[in-house]
Amino acid sequence: MEGRMHPVKPRPMISSNWPWNTQECLRFDRFMELALHDPERGYYARRIRGVGRGGDFTTTPMLTPALGKAVAAWAAGAMKATRCRDLIELGPGEGVLAAAVMKQLPWWPRMRTRLHLVERSAPLREKQAALLGRRAVWHDSVESALEACGGKACLYSNEFADAFPVRRFRREADGWSELFLRPAEDWQTCDGLPDSSLFEIPYPAGQMIEVAESYRDWLRGWLPRWKTGRMLTIDYGAEAGTLYHRRPRGSLRAYLMQQRIEGPGIYENPGRQDLTADLNFNDLERWSAPWAETLRLESQREFLRSFAGPEDAAVMDEHGAGGAFRVLEQRVK
Repeated sequence: MEGRMHPVKPRPMISSNWPWNTQECLRFDRFMELALHDPERGYYARRIRGVGRGGDFTTTPMLTPALGKAVAAWAAGAMKATRCRDLIELGPGEGVLAAAVMKQLPWWPRMRTRLHLVERSAPLREKQAALLGRRAVWHDSVESALEACGGKACLYSNEFADAFPVRRFRREADGWSELFLRPAEDWQTCDGLPDSSLFEIPYPAGQMIEVAESYRDWLRGWLPRWKTGRMLTIDYGAEAGTLYHRRPRGSLRAYLMQQRIEGPGIYENPGRQDLTADLNFNDLERWSAPWAETLRLESQREFLRSFAGPEDAAVMDEHGAGGAFRVLEQRVK
């Protein structure tokens, strides 16, 4: 009897401890939203208890006081130029940077400044409150923070935008496909593409990219309410033309107990590990262009140059963090 050929079922990518409906077809950004921000099971809602040596990752403010000094100098100048008294930090982590900024502000600006923190994570709010006490006012959204400021404020963030869910795309010979999970990976032909400068680059077939469409939507939700001020965005990423140099599988990765995880490992601990991707700073400028204009875009090395010392070699290394992080300053049009 002639043998019958049976199709090979794709290996499930999402681990068995995934707490949501594994029969549902999820676009990748929806999976990432649930894994990071689900109110009950998301990483930032329940898992994250600390940043640094005892946590899953470490941020620049924990490695050097130079960033606090640099942001404080920027904040003092920005608030003076715009006559704003309100300073908003977006996604302040454990509050280390906010505390450093307030400490480094000159005496008179420090006395006048009203600090606002935008944070959804209950565990992180507890950390921030323990460090800052009554020196800050907390908000669930940037919209509520701006409302409290009458739309006039200077805003800053460090490693905040990278926590927004991304859509994943792959260049094919005849166009683009997008990643869905069933729960195995399922690359589907695209009917339409989101607004991104990445699609203007002639990538070879097989190149994977990420588009932070959720961040674009977030910007468009609150930027029209921003009346006066400046904004500083610090995060890892690059301009579109160099973002995926020698990175055919894109920039998506996970962090768990200080370990960087790529490939199938990003699905193994949903809700228990951080997920992130590099930012395309050309898109950030493009998406905010109707309401904000760019004053400068530079590397972290350039931003910290006047504030770093010999002990800060790691965060100043142009082939490491000094070059991997970008600093974008914008103001209201």
